[in-house]
Amino acid sequence: EYGGDCSAVQDRLRNVQQIQSTMGAFAAILADGSVVTWGNPSSGGDSSQVHDQLRNVQHVQATNSAFAAIRADGSVVTWGDQLSGGKSSAVQDQLQSVQQIQANEGAFAAILADGSVVTWGDPHCGGDSSAVQNQLRNL
Repeated sequence: EYGGDCSAVQDRLRNVQQIQSTMGAFAAILADGSVVTWGNPSSGGDSSQVHDQLRNVQHVQATNSAFAAIRADGSVVTWGDQLSGGKSSAVQDQLQSVQQIQANEGAFAAILADGSVVTWGDPHCGGDSSAVQNQLRNL
């Protein structure tokens, strides 16, 4: 229920480079840049919807119930609970040249190469930065 049982993916957990967790799931980046997930499906333990996109992953960040992966080309792949940042379609076209992602319990903030910031996730957790977007430049 909380990701403690990885037996279903144990044989794939080789050459692990990084592990990140939500409150109920884990995501492991392997040496080849692929990602293995396990745990509660609603907390990001099921990445099957984006499995084909999880290639050349450099870093994974997590909210309480969603993951965001930065790929080598600077693009971002998200999965897990939609309200907590697992759905980034509203800002996907802006998520290019991503350098870093930070997260809190329900939202993500990405710093782009030009110093601007893109946020998504629960608006009550900072996922909607539209009111201050013009101040989020050259950071």
